[in-house]
Amino acid sequence: MKVVLDTNGILSAALVGGLSGRILDAWRNGALVLTVSAEIMQEYERAGAALERRYPGVCVAPFLRLVERLAQVVTPAAPFASVCRDPNDGKFLACAEAGGAAVIVSGDKDLLAVGEYAGVCVLTPRAFVEAHLS
Repeated sequence: MKVVLDTNGILSAALVGGLSGRILDAWRNGALVLTVSAEIMQEYERAGAALERRYPGVCVAPFLRLVERLAQVVTPAAPFASVCRDPNDGKFLACAEAGGAAVIVSGDKDLLAVGEYAGVCVLTPRAFVEAHLS
């Protein structure tokens, strides 16, 4: 199964583990294909750099380089800015469509409000783990 993991999910998985960590473990074990775009990778890197500045000793850059190297990287035609309440979240829908991902895993209320679009479901980490990894 192909999935897109939002920025909070990827950084939470890297730093804390938890439910998002279980999703990344499934990816690492070959049960999932993590799908990203260049725009999503840039957002991961910006947010990761902000965390590194705020919390000395935190280093997510090597993890993000691994994600970029091992994930399925796609080039979406265009973001779905008008579908989401937050136009910046359209990149996740566009990535999912371009990569054939069935699910976007997110805790973002604006993305979750979409629910389902063009065959892509938006689920919380808990809902995804319960439905697909339990």
